[in-house]
Amino acid sequence: MSTTTRRLTTAQALVRFLSAQYSERDGVRHRLIAGTWGIFGHGNVAGIGQALLEAGEDAMPFHQGRNEQSMVHAAVGYARQLNRLSTQAVTTSIGPGATNLVTGAALATINRLPVLLLPGDYFATRSADPLLQQLEHPVEADVSVNDTLRPVSRYFDRITRPEMLIPAALNAMRVLADPADTGAVTLALPQDVQAEAYDWPEEFFAERVWRVRRPAPDPLELAEAVRAIRAAERPLIVAGGGVHHSEAEAALKALADATGIPVASTQAGKGSLRHDHPADLGGIGHTGTAVSDDIARTADLIIGVGTRYTDFTTASNTLFQQPGVRFVNLNITAFDAHKLAARPLVADARTGLDALTEGLSGHRVDAAYEAEYRAGKARWEEVVEAAYRAEDSAVPTQTQVLGALDAVVGDDDVVINAAGSLPGDLHKLWRARGPRQYHLEYGYSCMGYEIPAGIGVQQAAPGTPVWSLVGDGTYLMMPTEIVTAVQEGLPVNLVLIQNHGYASIGGLSEEVGGERFGTAYRYRAADGTFSGAPLPVDLAANAASLGMDVIRAKTVRELRDALAAARASDRPTCVYVETDPTPTAPPAEAWWDVPVAEVASRDAASSARERYDGHVADRRRHL
Repeated sequence: MSTTTRRLTTAQALVRFLSAQYSERDGVRHRLIAGTWGIFGHGNVAGIGQALLEAGEDAMPFHQGRNEQSMVHAAVGYARQLNRLSTQAVTTSIGPGATNLVTGAALATINRLPVLLLPGDYFATRSADPLLQQLEHPVEADVSVNDTLRPVSRYFDRITRPEMLIPAALNAMRVLADPADTGAVTLALPQDVQAEAYDWPEEFFAERVWRVRRPAPDPLELAEAVRAIRAAERPLIVAGGGVHHSEAEAALKALADATGIPVASTQAGKGSLRHDHPADLGGIGHTGTAVSDDIARTADLIIGVGTRYTDFTTASNTLFQQPGVRFVNLNITAFDAHKLAARPLVADARTGLDALTEGLSGHRVDAAYEAEYRAGKARWEEVVEAAYRAEDSAVPTQTQVLGALDAVVGDDDVVINAAGSLPGDLHKLWRARGPRQYHLEYGYSCMGYEIPAGIGVQQAAPGTPVWSLVGDGTYLMMPTEIVTAVQEGLPVNLVLIQNHGYASIGGLSEEVGGERFGTAYRYRAADGTFSGAPLPVDLAANAASLGMDVIRAKTVRELRDALAAARASDRPTCVYVETDPTPTAPPAEAWWDVPVAEVASRDAASSARERYDGHVADRRRHL
């Protein structure tokens, strides 16, 4: 037991501890907590705030945020860019500052991305009760608003005495560095405890390395998986985000090269193979390509690698239609490996792919199967070209905006999106050229993620061109971190598409009988509906008012020039374009289950229900 102690406040001890934590994988070391985002109020200003000031920038870099939710998004973007090997902390006051963390925490945990949350909490001593912003519960006096973070955190603790910090902090780092268990970690910090002094053992502040393991597959599970793949006539790999997190792209390519097994990708997994690799079929599922979905319907074996099998990937369990289809799931979490009654292969993605390649030595799919999917890939490339094609003088459609961006970006550029109609267009059409280029947050599909995530990515990869793609609906949700980008001199590029409303949900509403109700940004008409003239908002002026350079583009030629200028700039730059609403994206190649009103008096809903019932008949339970 240590006999050497250091007297510090709880907050000072926590900051000092965090500054000495490292992750390590494959011999490469990273700061586990590379910096702290913060907005200060009475619940953290004299505790964590004072501790950060005292520690200094070298020990713990500080980043000033404008919205608590967006600070979490920035930290998550940072962590994803660095393959979960490093993240950032977020400190807030109590009350609304703490509850604003919930959305970001849910996003982090759903996407299996690490972030450390340090919300202030009420007095542990109850010396001031009720406190400003305190929730009083009549029968549970120990409840605080921070308890809303419990269901969206992978680890939660409330530090009501200084010495409680030691096991809690160690557990927090364990979870953050665990590839099978990571997500949001919350340490709720009562404001009096933050400022309370304690004699801490010196060992608590010693440099500590958390090794990120690469577990190998169980030999029996591996043998079963190899037998299943060798026996399959039409196998298909579904690459998920775990391929990227494990840095397993080269291992996936080696397997595809050796066996000829085609690869389709989820939103999180896109870019696992370069778009021009002959085995890359592009996105899969509701927003997937025709070739991916056609092959998926007739595949007799699905090999999931690092995927959670969300409803978009499985087309709400209607995609994998071959009567005898079976699944092999390579995943570092047993929870995901067992989905769809699969043969589980619980292992690190890279380690598991290497083992599969070795076990399948000499095996290759039939030449006719390769020719079939390669021909489908070539046909889909013609669809992409048609969607991107545009006259220089034309007002661009949304897909033509993507085509213009495709012509400008380099292999290492990062394109960020999360919500609206863009994820579908990107998943179908984007030509991913590098493993980090395609950055779609589609686990939570959170409007407002894109701009702060762009800041986090830029912090993680200085000098890398970063593109945050947003529509007007998303922009209005959370533009405030533009100020942070300007303050920090981070040249994030914002592509702001004005289409006067929630375009994605508008289209979905029409499809399911909602008649686009409440989805357009327009004045009220005489009948009270939002069907009048478009609102006279000027989002480009708003971005400029927050400090961004703004380039307005009205035509395809102007858009290409604007994107090139933004990429060359060393300042945060917004490219603003009002798009032609004419649909030019290819339609969905697979269904998505959004339940439709079973009874309705309006014809649109009744017709939509008939179509819905037809699709429901295709649902399967894979047992």
